[in-house]
This record gives sequence, C-alpha cells and structure tokens, in this order.
Amino acid sequence: MFYEQRMAVPDSPADLRAEYAADLAGVVDQYGADTVANETDLDAETLESLEADTIADLTLEEAAQIQSQADGEPDADTIVEIACEHLLLGMTTAVLDVDAVESELPVDMDAKEIQQKIERRAPMSFGEYVHLQHTIVGSSP
Repeated sequence: MFYEQRMAVPDSPADLRAEYAADLAGVVDQYGADTVANETDLDAETLESLEADTIADLTLEEAAQIQSQADGEPDADTIVEIACEHLLLGMTTAVLDVDAVESELPVDMDAKEIQQKIERRAPMSFGEYVHLQHTIVGSSP
C-alpha cells in the first residue's frame, strides 16, 4: 500500500510508480471498475486503464479513494493523512528539510510547494507523491 511507511524503495520513481499502479489496478480488478467508480470520483474507463504512466495523473486523494475500496483499508481521507505523515516522518528519519528534498527531487517543485503539499495545504498529484516518497526514503540511512 502506498500510504504505509517505507524503509526502502526501488531504484527509480518509475519502478515505485509501477509497483503502486499494480496495487491499485489489483483493487479495481478485485472489485470491478464500475463498483469502484461508484464509490470514487473516477470513471470506470479511467479505472480500467490504470498503469504506471496514468496513475501519475491521479491526485493523491483519487489514489486513496481507490485504495480505500479494499477490505480492511481505512477511508480515503485517513489514507491521505497517513501517507503525508509518513513523508514527514521520513524527512525526520533522514534528517531532511524541504530545501534538502528540493535539491534531490527530480521534478520541478520548490521548497515552499513541497512543504505545502506534504502538509496538505496544496493539492498533490500521485506522481508528485511518488517522487517525494522516493526521494525521502532513498535518503534515509
């Protein structure tokens, strides 16, 4: 699950995104695109085409809505909260501030944007979340 605390990440953000795409597609396959569409802000066509490239365009909230459909999962708002808290915890563990994350991040976000997104004061795409998670966890000792 993408919102769980990670201690290691694959070699690239693309590999991490592919891992999460498979997880989210598995939820859709298990419950059906129409059923998941009825419970989320996404349409069945989008849900049927989930793959590493397309999940980057989802919002973190949309990814959480999909994940929350699986048995035993918390609601989408809780998933987003946990995911962002784990980013902050990872920054603490790796002794990173937002300026350090910005200098290592392979996407164009400044330190202020990073902080706003992690604190949930600005919207975050799932692609941005994956890059942030990869950078933070990859910097941990």
